[in-house]
Amino acid sequence: MRSAQGTPSWLGAVNDRVGLSALLDHGPLTRNRICELVGVSKPTASMMMTRLIAAGVIEERGQVAGNPGRSATLYAARTDRPLGVAIVIEADELRASVVDAAGGERPIVRTPLSRDPADRNAVREVAAAIRDASAAAGTDPSVVHTVCIGTAGYVDPGEEGTLFSETLPGWPVSGLRRTLEAELGVAVFVENDVNLAAIAERQSGAGEGRDVFALLWLGNGVGASFDVAGDLHRGSFGGAGEIGFLPLSAAAQALDEHAVTSQDLAGAVAVRRIAAAHGLDDTDHRSALDAIAASPERAAIVEEIGARVAHISLPLLATLDPGRLVLAGPTAIVGGQPLAEAVERGIRSISRWYPEVVATRIDHDPVLHGARAFLTAKVRDDLLGTVARLSLS
Repeated sequence: MRSAQGTPSWLGAVNDRVGLSALLDHGPLTRNRICELVGVSKPTASMMMTRLIAAGVIEERGQVAGNPGRSATLYAARTDRPLGVAIVIEADELRASVVDAAGGERPIVRTPLSRDPADRNAVREVAAAIRDASAAAGTDPSVVHTVCIGTAGYVDPGEEGTLFSETLPGWPVSGLRRTLEAELGVAVFVENDVNLAAIAERQSGAGEGRDVFALLWLGNGVGASFDVAGDLHRGSFGGAGEIGFLPLSAAAQALDEHAVTSQDLAGAVAVRRIAAAHGLDDTDHRSALDAIAASPERAAIVEEIGARVAHISLPLLATLDPGRLVLAGPTAIVGGQPLAEAVERGIRSISRWYPEVVATRIDHDPVLHGARAFLTAKVRDDLLGTVARLSLS
């Protein structure tokens, strides 16, 4: 079979894809500006715009003043289809937002969740998230093609797709993706929340421009993610970075007689114990963090937490030996750069590693931020692939 590569239709498909990419990246553009960005002639740009308008993926968006007596047409990508919905599920709440190929901001809907498995249903919850997020964004739910669900835990990529999560009671333990895709008619990705936070850091946070970095999540539990040249290392079974239940060394256990695992040493329960020891509110993790942030003893408390985090960092450093370790999650946000500096000092005092330790730069809903970035790439690829197929047909 002859290859289409190098034929006029193939060249047209390449140009159309590049032209649409420029409109997605830069917003509305004139034909002249498209010529400059894409490197094509004016007649070629005109043919590109004609084909893309016919395909229904761009539209004319008014006129702008050009040379005296003349005006130029603005062309803009249509971002009303295809669409995705980014979903984050925590113990008590689901958050969802529509995602388009340009990554534009859309409203976030919040839905309270029951912890009773009898009240939970995966298909019903995801369907409601698509419907409610679409209503908030003023978009058509029928053009949602892809969903990304971020949650604590992970799904084994094997044939059965076994779910390992404590925040999805009542959801299928096996075949989750298959069930959702069959019932809802959309592509479904179930992604670990810490991996999504790492995607957010790679896109616009502390991992931006780095070849390799590791992210350590400090929240209700602790977890990690490994980013190597922009690719997440998830492991053969999807469980890379699940360090919360790793047993502690004798030196680490000496810091807290109650701690047996990494999660015991630096998770929410540990933060609450530290807050209580300083006479602060330890009602729950959020209350403890708020109390620490406002306490005159904040510096001493952060130093104590930093010493603990240094110990649980060692498995990451021994595995990946990253040049940068990013601290993320609620505890890291409250600790900020002082916590990062305490962890860096602690690591150097107990080991041979010397990574740069930095605080997260994504201090608001990093998991949803990452889910949106993940989905934007998927929706964009879907749209560009459709354009290429139409150009070749």
